[in-house]
Amino acid sequence: MRAAAACVASMLAAAMATAGAAAPAAGHYDAHLCVATGVAGPSCGPAEVELRANGEARVQVADIVYRLQLNSSQIEVVLMQGTMQLDEFVANYEWVGRSLRFDDKGKNARYEVRLGARLR
Repeated sequence: MRAAAACVASMLAAAMATAGAAAPAAGHYDAHLCVATGVAGPSCGPAEVELRANGEARVQVADIVYRLQLNSSQIEVVLMQGTMQLDEFVANYEWVGRSLRFDDKGKNARYEVRLGARLR
């Protein structure tokens, strides 16, 4: 019984450490952007991501760009198509491993940016 409790405690500690993970290094990455709305599962597709040391990030899917400003606990999101702003919102975010997760509660949408290989 004690061994099982210790195992569960170890798993919880590992999950908490991962959830509070720091952002990956600045640079360009191949990635996938996943978006889920309502109770539907996520729809994912390829994206290009640029992370900057100052907390700015750009996630590009075709001609749509998510301009992100990652602050200490909140993310500012501005959605652009060319020079036209489509949307903007502020949300809490978290890094889970190499994935950035945040929600647009007003639209009941969940976002996950899954970083792949860092590009040279």
